[in-house]
Amino acid sequence: MFMFEKPLGMVDTLPNLYEVKKKTRHAMTNVIEQWGFQFIETPTLEYYETVGVQSAILDQQLFKLLDAQGHTLVLRPEMTAPIARVAASKLYNDLYPLRLAYSANVFRAQQREGGRPAEFEQVGVELIGDGTTSADAEVIALMVATLKEAGLENFKIAIGHIGYANALFKEVLGSQERVDVLRRFLYEKNYVGYKEHVKSLPLSSIDKERLFTLLKLRGDIDKVGEAQDIVTSSQARDSLEEISQLWSILEELQVTDYLQLDLNIVSHMSYYTGILFEVHADNVGFLIGSGGRYDHLFEKFNRAAPATGFGLRIDRLIEALKMTDEQKLECVIYSQERRLEAIAHAIKLRASNKRVVMQDISGIKDVDVFTKHFEEVVYFIGSRKGEL
Repeated sequence: MFMFEKPLGMVDTLPNLYEVKKKTRHAMTNVIEQWGFQFIETPTLEYYETVGVQSAILDQQLFKLLDAQGHTLVLRPEMTAPIARVAASKLYNDLYPLRLAYSANVFRAQQREGGRPAEFEQVGVELIGDGTTSADAEVIALMVATLKEAGLENFKIAIGHIGYANALFKEVLGSQERVDVLRRFLYEKNYVGYKEHVKSLPLSSIDKERLFTLLKLRGDIDKVGEAQDIVTSSQARDSLEEISQLWSILEELQVTDYLQLDLNIVSHMSYYTGILFEVHADNVGFLIGSGGRYDHLFEKFNRAAPATGFGLRIDRLIEALKMTDEQKLECVIYSQERRLEAIAHAIKLRASNKRVVMQDISGIKDVDVFTKHFEEVVYFIGSRKGEL
């Protein structure tokens, strides 16, 4: 019964889509390398007690298995924690910032059918050891350049700060339990549920209005002024000052046409500590990518280091691009007596960077149907010229 079935959430990549993914990946990785980031690879399997726990992906989304010694392993659910493990143990030495990049498949178990893949490819970067706002600006500007090089034009990167909403909620609600409820509504982007929940809270009309105003803090950088009016804590004001500084640098980097402020952003990744950002694009109902600052993750691997980075999903980027790719293949069809001529011709074509299929005509059932798949077809059939 499982002959043609796949595990829940797993997908096959057929030839045309494979070509699209390859071209998209190449465009993205080329830009990242031009910005001085170096690519690394990490194992598909990691220990649950290290990468599995520190990844901040929900436990029920982890693929777990046991090795021969009885240790619990996980298929890597994301790439930031594995890179932090490698960098903390082998690469980062506190002397200068480290710029690393990756292109890898990650795995997150799905509990039910719903079209969400359990395996997908991410391309991303991690800038380790630089705690400045300039580092945040660099990875955001690189994300813009990467998306544009891949062919995407109609997109926006929403920028927020994890400290702002947390500070506002703490001011108004007090307890962390009540804060977590509202954070969940924002994470799920359930703004109707958020409003209804706020209405039900035993708060003054002024405090309720402060919470309602948070939902309006999306748009241009001018919204920072409105954001300052509804908070009093130094944490909230420091967050806004950091965003203002970031925006100023991004203006110098000439990428603000692709940006918008969004102080509603929260993340399910518990290791984020500061600036957060998300990529939205036309034609796609899901985020194409996200990123932010995570200054405490390296402490989990016994080496403190500030860090920031982003990850982009190739499958969702391709969906936004609406890319299709018919492979441009040529074919040399030959009979056995003219095999040598066919081989010589195919070598010549391949030397000019063309993709060439060589096919013995005796192996084809229907030549007309077969040749429809090719852009050009050359025949070496029958006797050579001059032969009787």
